[in-house]
Amino acid sequence: MSSNTHPTGTGWIWKVFWILLAVTFVEVVLGIVKPAPLMVQIIGTSLLNLIFVGLTLFKAAYIVMYFMHLKFEEKSLQYTIYLPLLILVPYLIFILLVEGASTYGA
Repeated sequence: MSSNTHPTGTGWIWKVFWILLAVTFVEVVLGIVKPAPLMVQIIGTSLLNLIFVGLTLFKAAYIVMYFMHLKFEEKSLQYTIYLPLLILVPYLIFILLVEGASTYGA
């Protein structure tokens, strides 16, 4: 399937559903269990929080790719949407974590 070919049938919807369900399941299990090795502090927050942020960004990108049909657009439009997000979101998270740690003395 080329990048401009939209999928047909319902198989792709079920594939997306199961992938998003699996990622959500991992998030819920990690939120309930809170494994001790993931509670180490990195950049002012726990590694577990960074994993949650990463999984949430993955789910958001996957939803945008398939349900907003960005996956089937030209590469230039995909880069126009994804590159600012890949640069700005980590930068904003870094600012929040560093400034929050210095403000609240964590």
